[in-house]
Amino acid sequence: SDKFFKVTGASVGLGTRLKWPDDYFTINNEVSYQNYYLKNWTGYFLFSNGQSNNLSFKTTFARNSTDQIIYPRTGSNLSLSLQLTPPYSLINGRDYTSMSDNQKYKWIEYHKWSGKMQWYLALVENLVVYSNFQFGFLGYYNADIKHSPFEGFSLGGDGMSGYNLYGQETIGLRGYQNSSLTPYDKNGIGAGHIYDKYTVELRYPITLKPQAAIYVLSFVEAGNAWETFDEFNPFNVHRSAGVGARMFLPMLGMLGIDWAYGFDKVPYKNVHKGQFHFVIGMPF
Repeated sequence: SDKFFKVTGASVGLGTRLKWPDDYFTINNEVSYQNYYLKNWTGYFLFSNGQSNNLSFKTTFARNSTDQIIYPRTGSNLSLSLQLTPPYSLINGRDYTSMSDNQKYKWIEYHKWSGKMQWYLALVENLVVYSNFQFGFLGYYNADIKHSPFEGFSLGGDGMSGYNLYGQETIGLRGYQNSSLTPYDKNGIGAGHIYDKYTVELRYPITLKPQAAIYVLSFVEAGNAWETFDEFNPFNVHRSAGVGARMFLPMLGMLGIDWAYGFDKVPYKNVHKGQFHFVIGMPF
């Protein structure tokens, strides 16, 4: 075909458990590469012909002290990660102010920070409070290039990753449609470069047998995404609340459904109010 879009990639990683500060800590390092190749492609890209290369290194420092995987009652699960590319524009001496987008993003550059913090507390026997806070920030090295069109954050909805041309990280926020809280730039490209999210859930199990674990939950949630750090306000968030259920089957994994109501309007969009969300797979 004379019109196509191809993504090719590979990664290799190495992780280990640490013995200091305690045995719950781990560190994982990963090198990855993706090649985006376009020919006569239109829509959702800054250019129609050419290639973009994403060579990055990622390190994740984490601590997990939860008592079990399927239905944790106590403990915490914390992680902090940094993903970065070489600062090509700072070392090659080229003038990026007069370059086309095709040339400017041939080798993508960025530094990406993200963190997640979860806590579990048993109130009465198996009645558990789960709380979660997470954030992400995508930075750049050169003001003439600014943010990479890749590796940003797509906020809203069920949080399940679909086919995304720009390799954005999908962040769920129930009560709103998928990706509806993501800001977009003048080219129509997702520009979620910083986000935060807060969650509190009350969970209670129906059964925790090995053949099938089922529990119900109620929750409140809030979060938002911004294009620039100057716009960031941790208290300017979109709020929601709802109920749901989870079922874990050994043959299928985790399945679930939530109903959530978004309380806050999104400018120029009618994407809040009552929403059903389906869950497949274990969350972080």
